[in-house]
Amino acid sequence: MRDVYGREKLSTQYMPWAKRRSHARYNLATSGLAHWKLRDLPVKIDDLEISGPSYYGFEPLQNALAKHCGVAANRIVAATGTSMANYLAMAAVLKPGDEVLIEHPTYELIVDVALQIGAKIRRFKRSESTFSIDLRSIKASLTPATKLIVVSNLHNPTSALIDEATVKELGNLGVPVLVDEVYLDAAFEQKPRSAGLLGDQFIVTSSLTKVYGLSGLRCGWILAEPALAERMWHLNDVFGNIPAHMAELASVIALGELPRIAKNVRARLDLNRAALWKFLDSREDLEVFRPPFGTIVFPRLKRGSVDRMCDLLRTKHETTVVPGRFFDMPNHFRIGIGGELEPLEEGLRRLGLALDEL
Repeated sequence: MRDVYGREKLSTQYMPWAKRRSHARYNLATSGLAHWKLRDLPVKIDDLEISGPSYYGFEPLQNALAKHCGVAANRIVAATGTSMANYLAMAAVLKPGDEVLIEHPTYELIVDVALQIGAKIRRFKRSESTFSIDLRSIKASLTPATKLIVVSNLHNPTSALIDEATVKELGNLGVPVLVDEVYLDAAFEQKPRSAGLLGDQFIVTSSLTKVYGLSGLRCGWILAEPALAERMWHLNDVFGNIPAHMAELASVIALGELPRIAKNVRARLDLNRAALWKFLDSREDLEVFRPPFGTIVFPRLKRGSVDRMCDLLRTKHETTVVPGRFFDMPNHFRIGIGGELEPLEEGLRRLGLALDEL
């Protein structure tokens, strides 16, 4: 479908499904950590206020984000979650007709944002065995019209990590690189550096949503060189203008609590990952890359229809996973392990029942 200017219309399929169809008694379709409660943060009513001095960034939040990311505050652009951060980042670099090179598979909204801007999309495939980046494939896909390369790290939907050496090589291809790092902090053992610390050719997006369970704060951000960051601030005037100040104040407090939150997150994911591996060890009908970190995995169903399995799982067994069609890989599905252990184990048991019935 095209608009009056001949551009592809935005036609995201994932978000309507996620908002209307992903909820179930046992929800394995979530990709982040279970929601952190306000009562678990040291917030008092006197710490909050409805309005405050927030124009091109609320200074205490800018400083807290700069400290968290290890960059100067003038390289930080606050945004309403990672999705808006991705939009601002791409819209500041691309214009209609520009070419953008995007990994496959990827989060559907990444592609939708590029379509909305009017960019021409090219894809490069990650390895299906380990979902690693093949630099030769990327180089072969570049053209003189390519204005941006887009990857996620950790990868959505597989949690595969791009190591720092490979990230640096991506940055040497002569094209700006957008790296969605919303899952990166879940690579606890590796402690990878953000691409935003590796040079001005990188643009990085992230938020407190996926790894820390703080999605309601809508605390997202972009790392970019200062002139580009300024451009993004002014672009955001069209959309966000003045943010919700109470969320900014609560985000400053939450950022101060991240070491404590991260300790709890890591303990939960270690337990949940062990339960997931136990389940996968029992299934000969599934094949999966097993990352040692992250909040999601992306099994491949060896036989039968994933869509049929998902329908059966939801209607009969009150459980959901994300169908792989939303990642252009219909033989796969995504499982999230960020919830409580007991519901995860029961959801996996019910997934096994649905698989047995196929």
